[in-house]
Amino acid sequence: MASPITPPRGMRDFLPADKARREHALGVIRRSFAAHGFDEIETPVVEDVALLHSGLGGDNEKLSFGVLKRGLDGDDLASAIESGDILSLTDLGLRFDLTVPLARFYASHRAELPPVFRAIQIAPVWRAERPQKGRYRQFVQCDIDIIGEPGQLAEVELITATAAALDALGLKDCTIRINDRRILNGLLEYCGFAEARWPQVLISIDKLDKIGAAGVVAELEGEGADSAAVLGGILEKLEPHVADGGVELTVEAITGILPDGVDTDAVAALESLAHALDSLPSGVTLRFDPTLVRGMGYYTGTIFEIAHPGSGSSVGGGGRYDGMIGRFLGSDVPAAGFSIGFERVVDLIEVPTGETADSIVLVYDPTVPLDRLLAVKSELIASGRRVRLEKRTKNVKAILDRAEAAGFGAFAAVTPETTDAASLDIKALG
Repeated sequence: MASPITPPRGMRDFLPADKARREHALGVIRRSFAAHGFDEIETPVVEDVALLHSGLGGDNEKLSFGVLKRGLDGDDLASAIESGDILSLTDLGLRFDLTVPLARFYASHRAELPPVFRAIQIAPVWRAERPQKGRYRQFVQCDIDIIGEPGQLAEVELITATAAALDALGLKDCTIRINDRRILNGLLEYCGFAEARWPQVLISIDKLDKIGAAGVVAELEGEGADSAAVLGGILEKLEPHVADGGVELTVEAITGILPDGVDTDAVAALESLAHALDSLPSGVTLRFDPTLVRGMGYYTGTIFEIAHPGSGSSVGGGGRYDGMIGRFLGSDVPAAGFSIGFERVVDLIEVPTGETADSIVLVYDPTVPLDRLLAVKSELIASGRRVRLEKRTKNVKAILDRAEAAGFGAFAAVTPETTDAASLDIKALG
């Protein structure tokens, strides 16, 4: 349990310099997404608990925070604990991602939206994770989604816009690993797994980079999967390719590492996607990864993740989820999305130092009349500068060091002789 003076576990405070860094990155991402024709929306931080536990969120549903109904008493709680049905005490829950709320949003406002809707959502989400490095209980997601476009144009636009955002952030050496759920399903069918087992088998395959092929086989055999050994043999052959970052997105390269009988349409679609994306920024590479799963159960086609050598985990991901919105409307609506893992990306970027050029600290003498001090400050603000007032003390160096750490680029002394902004002797910090 957190002490009264620290944030709850898995949640963080941000000092001004950290907050400025985050806002810089968020601004870059927003502008990049908007330049590609996406419109920003906002949804509530809570949704009906029935929606959050409707099977759309996969394993993340188990990590959702519930909000207790109003008016409950001790007997209600005791009864729910005894029956093991704590969920019955909640009617709302904090969102655990932005995709499920988007599906509800689209179902609510479909008549007011264009036939093909391009959405931006940048907001915090909450999961009852076990806190560890790079994994928090409250974190920001930066999502773009395209609803209503059944063709590859959706994937092309999503990947192009995301790659542009990464490039604008100055993040180089990114690899977008791509797979298709149809290829994965064909692989499981080839191995002889019953379709009912596919979701659990995919969860085990998703751990390949952590536990290896032998670990995947052991986990599946422990659950009584008779086809685990066949899958293990295939995964052992694929591991070297995965370790090398995958293979080229061509029919020859893909079919060359997979068993016969994979979904040829899905393979051809991946090659077509690669051709359409041949003009991505130089810092972004596309590769086929046959073991890429993406943990969410709602994906139906192309899936993708961003890998970066500076991070031990993916820094973004997404895919096509054509069946989700139909759960609300009764008819399928094509949809695809891409999410940048903001908390991991923001630790990898450098904030341009030029952003401090228009910020100034005025170190003022206590004898300066307030009206004159504020007039000088207002004049600088009107010229486009960011201005902070600091009372002069004996240790001026400490004031200036603190100002520089806070992102200010210049300072000036305000004395009783100062008449206006033009009379200031402005000097650079650092």
